[in-house]
Amino acid sequence: MKRAGRWKSSYRALVLVAGIMVPVLFGCGDADGKAGSDRSAGAMQAGAANEESNAQEAGPRVKGSRDNTPVCLVPVASGETVYENEFAHLDASNISEGYVVIKYTGTCPKVKLQITGPDQTRYTYNLTTSAPTDEVFPLQAGNGEYMINVFENIEATRYSQVFSQMVDVNLSNDYLPFLYPNQYCNFTSDSSAIEFGSELAYTCNNDLEVVSAIYNYLISNITYDHEEAETVESGYLPDIDEVLETRTGICLDYSALMTAMLRSQRIPTRMEIGYAGTAYHAWLSTYIDDIGWVNGMIEFDGTDWSLMDPTFASNLKNEALKSFIGDGSNYAVKYVY
Repeated sequence: MKRAGRWKSSYRALVLVAGIMVPVLFGCGDADGKAGSDRSAGAMQAGAANEESNAQEAGPRVKGSRDNTPVCLVPVASGETVYENEFAHLDASNISEGYVVIKYTGTCPKVKLQITGPDQTRYTYNLTTSAPTDEVFPLQAGNGEYMINVFENIEATRYSQVFSQMVDVNLSNDYLPFLYPNQYCNFTSDSSAIEFGSELAYTCNNDLEVVSAIYNYLISNITYDHEEAETVESGYLPDIDEVLETRTGICLDYSALMTAMLRSQRIPTRMEIGYAGTAYHAWLSTYIDDIGWVNGMIEFDGTDWSLMDPTFASNLKNEALKSFIGDGSNYAVKYVY
C-alpha cells in the first residue's frame, strides 16, 4: 500500500550552517611522500602487450567453481514513500534496502546534503544542481533513525537549511548498503570495470580468491596520480571506468574501483575514508563468509590479513609498506561509503 508521506511547504528554515564541507582526499599514496612516475601511453600499451603475452604463455584459463556472473543491484525511486517541498524530493521507498534517493529541485547553484545516522556520524555530500537528478546515498549506520537535511549556499561557507526529514530504517539485510552503488561508488551492469572484474573472478573458486585476484590486479596495474592528488577539489567523485582505462588514480579511485568490482561479485565491501597517519586517505574492507569483515589485506598468511589498502600496496616496496602499516593502528576510519 502506498504510504502517505508527502509534504509541501513554502516555509524556508533560516538555519545558518557555517563551514559545511565535503573533505578532499589528499596526501594519500606513498607513505614517505615520494612521487612515483606516471605511465606514458607507450608504457600503457607495452604493459597491455606484456599481459596478453603472459596470458598466452600460461595457456588457457580454467573456469573456477564459483559463479562469476556480475550481479549489479539497481537502486529504484519507486515513489511509494516520498517527502518533498519546492527545494528537494526524497524517495524513501526502499530504505530497508539500505539507501535513499534524493533530487534537488531548487535554483541555488551550490547545495549540500547532510545525512546523520543512529551512530551520530554526519555525512556531507554535494547535490547536483544543474538539472533535477536522482542521486543515491547509503544508509550505512545500520538500523535506526536518520536525519536528512538539504542546505543551500548563501555565501562563502554559510548555508541555509531548506529541507529536513527523519526516516526510521530497518534493514532487510545488514550488508545491503555495501552491495548497492551510490554517489561515491557508482557503477552499473554496463560499466567496463564490472565486466573486467568478472574476468578477474573467472578462475576463482570462492569469494576469498575473488578478493585476492582483483586486489592483486589493482596493485600491479594502477599507478598513483600525484598530479591529480595535488589538484583534486572538494566533492570529487571517482569514475571507475576512467580509472581502469587510464590505470591511474588517487586513493579514492583505487577504493571505488575495487569496491565496485567486489560488490558486483556479491561480496559486501565498504569504502573507508579517514586518516592513515596524518594523511587523509581512502581504503576498504570486505565481508567474506566464514571469516567476517576483512579489515585488511596487504598479505595473507592463511589465517590473517594485514590492512587492505590498494593505494599504498601499489606504490610502496613490501618492507616499507609493512613498516608503515604495522598492526593497522596507523589507520583511523572516519567515514564509510
